[in-house]
Amino acid sequence: MDILVKKEHRVLLGMSGGVDSSVAAYLLKEQGYTVIGVTMKVWPQDCMSRAEDKCCGPQAVTDARMVAHQMDIPHYVIDEAVAFEKLVIDYFTEEYQNGRTPNPCVMCNEKLKFGKLQGTAKSLGATHIATGHYAIIDHTEGHAKLRRAGDLKKDQSYFLFSLKQEQLQKSLAPIALLNKPEVRKIAEKLGLKVYDKEDSQEICFVPGNNYADFLKSHLGERNFKKGGIYYKDGTFMGDHQGIELYTVGQRKGLGGGHGRPVYVIDIDAANQRVLVGEQSDLVRGECMVSNTNWQQPLGSDPKEVMVKIRYNWQPIEATVYPEEGNRAKIVFKDPQHSVTPGQAAVCYEGDLVLGGGWIDRSPLMMDIPEAQEPAVV
Repeated sequence: MDILVKKEHRVLLGMSGGVDSSVAAYLLKEQGYTVIGVTMKVWPQDCMSRAEDKCCGPQAVTDARMVAHQMDIPHYVIDEAVAFEKLVIDYFTEEYQNGRTPNPCVMCNEKLKFGKLQGTAKSLGATHIATGHYAIIDHTEGHAKLRRAGDLKKDQSYFLFSLKQEQLQKSLAPIALLNKPEVRKIAEKLGLKVYDKEDSQEICFVPGNNYADFLKSHLGERNFKKGGIYYKDGTFMGDHQGIELYTVGQRKGLGGGHGRPVYVIDIDAANQRVLVGEQSDLVRGECMVSNTNWQQPLGSDPKEVMVKIRYNWQPIEATVYPEEGNRAKIVFKDPQHSVTPGQAAVCYEGDLVLGGGWIDRSPLMMDIPEAQEPAVV
């Protein structure tokens, strides 16, 4: 962090009740900031029981309040349940209904944690917001750079690619150079009860990571887009109970009796069809991305980059070709498996995040014959 700390610098810290944001509070105070803790309540009242141990659930609020008291900093709870429903949960369900696989953590960061929270900061006279993310934010005069964290195993820069410059310039990430054991050790020394609190390994609003059950309860099964499963040549292979239950690369849930493994290779939302084929059909040499956000100027010329097409994938070599209309083509040096529409493709230059976009549906479905009459193969 290159910001000069002044005594009047007040920072609004997003406190999730976990160990990372708790240690962030301590580090900010050590650096001379005046810290205000805020926890967002994102759960409607009728969902509070299943949110008990989730991010921003009742236990998180209790833990955050306890840490704030121990740190001697003010703590507030702000109700963002309506915004969370509209900006994150509705996006999540709509993407599945459009045959895409959503990434709600990116949306939550952009719209809420680094969006609405910055508005709250301004109203409280804070110059910056801070979070417990593992991602480095370097500040220079009038510009900010997002970099991969010191602990690459915990790096969360992928989830922050859609932040705009004005958001980055007003954001701090105090724990970015630490690894998780170091963070827990600091918390333990401080006597914080959350020092050994487990990390969340799933999407906060999807109990048990069961997307199907969540979608059924949120949308209602009668609103699912039911239709047929077709082989890539157009041959009918069986019925499905909703395109919402499928994602590119999926093998399970396709029924049996095909005589060979088959995989979802495309989802035709307009015609409510799930297209299946061989594993080799999932390999792509390139992809198009839309709604691009370049945190660092890219220009109009092709640029060699490293790109991640999923959070838990290692960066791979590629060339990005910027296009008009906030679009770009990404050509992989080596063909990639399961390039999934709806996921983010994030481009890096070394550890520097350049930006990225959302992976579009490939034109594969447009090339297959019209669906044939039902016939089991």
